[in-house]
Amino acid sequence: MGICRDTQTEPKQLPSKGGTRATLFVYAVAGIDTMAFISNGVSLVTYFYGYMNFSLTKSATTVTNFMGTAFLLSLFGAFLSDTYFSRFKTCVLFGSIQVLGYALLAVQAHFSQLRPFPCKNVPLSLSNQCESADTGQLAILYGGIYLIALGNSGVKAALPSLGADQFDEKDPKGVAKLSSYFNWLLFCITVGAMLGVTFFVWISDSQGWDWSFGVCCVAVGLAILLLTMGKPFYRNNIPKGSPLMRIAQVFVAAFTNRNLPLPQNKEDLYQIKSREPENETEILQRTDQFKFLDRAAILRTKQEASTSSAHGQWSLCTISQVEETKIVVRMLPIILSTVFMNTCMAQLQTFTIQQSLTMNRKIRNFEIPGPSIPIIPQLFQLFLIPVYDRIFIPIARKFTGIPSGIRQLQRIGVGLVLTAVSMAVAAVVESHRKSVAIEQNMVDSASPLPMSVFWLGYQYVIFATAEIFTLVGLLDFFYAESTSGMKSLSMAISWSSLAFGYFTSSLVVSVINKVSGGWLANNNLNRDKLDYFYWLLAGVSVLNFGFYLLCASWYKYKKLELNPEDATSDKKAKGKMETCIV
Repeated sequence: MGICRDTQTEPKQLPSKGGTRATLFVYAVAGIDTMAFISNGVSLVTYFYGYMNFSLTKSATTVTNFMGTAFLLSLFGAFLSDTYFSRFKTCVLFGSIQVLGYALLAVQAHFSQLRPFPCKNVPLSLSNQCESADTGQLAILYGGIYLIALGNSGVKAALPSLGADQFDEKDPKGVAKLSSYFNWLLFCITVGAMLGVTFFVWISDSQGWDWSFGVCCVAVGLAILLLTMGKPFYRNNIPKGSPLMRIAQVFVAAFTNRNLPLPQNKEDLYQIKSREPENETEILQRTDQFKFLDRAAILRTKQEASTSSAHGQWSLCTISQVEETKIVVRMLPIILSTVFMNTCMAQLQTFTIQQSLTMNRKIRNFEIPGPSIPIIPQLFQLFLIPVYDRIFIPIARKFTGIPSGIRQLQRIGVGLVLTAVSMAVAAVVESHRKSVAIEQNMVDSASPLPMSVFWLGYQYVIFATAEIFTLVGLLDFFYAESTSGMKSLSMAISWSSLAFGYFTSSLVVSVINKVSGGWLANNNLNRDKLDYFYWLLAGVSVLNFGFYLLCASWYKYKKLELNPEDATSDKKAKGKMETCIV
């Protein structure tokens, strides 16, 4: 990547603040946090079933609820980050809550009196001592896992935005680096996830759950310490008040003024001028979508037109505030169209692991543990992310002139197409696996089939590629399109797609089982019709992509109003974009 410098297009921040150096701390913390969180996401079923005496169904449901809650609660963390705390403070606060949750679980796992007498693998002579967890033991358990969920949610909401804040969105070079930042953020998250499903799973299996939770506690604590070490290098945001409150004000003001006619000239609507010294917010251009919300900016008196004292009240909002609300409304269909992809991901995470348990998982004398199977797509992602960032983007940039290679909505769309393809491939692989079981007369056998587990790599590599496009595209899209006062909220909205994907995965299985007459009702995958289920997911994914195309074509990207001097600098920056970033 070439480098050029121009004093008229240089960011106004001090050289010692922001940039790639500051994001190195964010990358490290994201990897460590994911390492601890994912390790529990893939192996807590074993702890609930083997140590807390939960049934298999209850164990799986509890894990699903834990994962979904962690992603959904990011909306709460985002609210605090945008309204009261800086993103840095939010990460430190919620990271500390995580440490407390892991410590609580470590204490419970260490002291047997805080857990029920285990029922799994006990001699028949002691089976009468098996009992369910009592109220106090459940309180410690749920207190620990949901403290982890709460703490992780705040980190998820604020940490990606903290890293993205280190680049100037008004500078073409900053835009290119911002897109690259999200790619490498996913890379570090993938490295952390790999360590979680291997090293941490090994600790819980061989050293005990008290050691596993204890190491997670120490690791997240060190991550917080590492984050604080980078504080002198961060460009920190200043909270601008609750974005949810500003959105509510627009709806209330628009409803209050519902009977007032819209002025013929859009200049007659209320807007803070960019030259006003007290204005530190972005000035957004008015769009024609959702015109009924423009009524929130109708000036009813001359006094309102001559003073900004009415700004922020529930009867009058600026056009920028109205447009901020429109951005959120326009984003909702986009996020809804990605929920089903995450439902497919949840199915792959559960059924693929069950498939792997029926297949040959040995590499010479080493057998891959079932919960470690997700390392296969993670290895693909480690290879694909640098290829995408260092090869695909520069080539695409030459043809499109877009710093990020392709627009975020295009990137998300590619991921949704690949999701449908991965489900179809999964159906083909499952059909082949069942045919092997029939040919070898092993339909009801508990022994592994003479079929390598790496057959699952076909669906994994396609879905891993889809995740690179869609997940990173979502994070980049929501950060770029949101205003400066709602960056954390936008990150939380993108994570909420994962939350609803987890919550709906169990519902999808239940509905399909009921409608189909029991495609997945057996405890024997060789007799189930998982391949039919995958074909159905592929078909619905195609329909979902059609819905996404409608949403994406309807979406209008935000536009900022610039001062004359800013517009001049912006034109010069665009003219030099190819020289600077190609």
